[in-house]
Amino acid sequence: MSNSGDVTIQDWRTYPPVELSPILEVALGQIVEHGYNATTVRTIAREVGVTVPALYYHFENKQAILVALLDYAMTTVTSHLDAALAEVGPDPVARLSAIVEAIVLYMAHHRDLAFLDSERRALTPDNLAHYVAHRDRIEQELRAAIEQGCAAGVFHTPIPEACGRAILSMCQGIAGWYRPDGPQTPEDTAADYIRIALSAVEA
Repeated sequence: MSNSGDVTIQDWRTYPPVELSPILEVALGQIVEHGYNATTVRTIAREVGVTVPALYYHFENKQAILVALLDYAMTTVTSHLDAALAEVGPDPVARLSAIVEAIVLYMAHHRDLAFLDSERRALTPDNLAHYVAHRDRIEQELRAAIEQGCAAGVFHTPIPEACGRAILSMCQGIAGWYRPDGPQTPEDTAADYIRIALSAVEA
């Protein structure tokens, strides 16, 4: 079991339903449907069934709500990633495969949370810096696995940094097209993307 923040991991391949407070649950739905700028505190309060002052008791402002949602999103994906890496050990192929699998499963199971990344432009400079630092850890783990594979002679790409960016962008795009009622399961999609990633690094 791995624990990071408020997210406890029993199996890193399993992404259970999102557990949010009523305020955050409603805010997530409103932001995904209407965008951050078009979502108002008054609308969130009305949908939750509380007064605006009551909502402000829990969150200072709308920005604080977005920060809380992004923190939850990043904690969710990084906790699964950490658990995956702890399980697979030092082998570069296994590490790259686990990283891609963890990200793809997150994107497929939690498309709404993944969508929030597009709203990072609404963050204040300090909040953006905090979020980017958290998000960059994923890219750093991906790049490290590729560089380790190149050093060990199991990956042969001459452009490891570009490969890392391309693989991450490819995985992030899943949230835009994946549908739970489509022909592929999250696991099928993860298997496909692992193959693509290993091909990209010339494993």
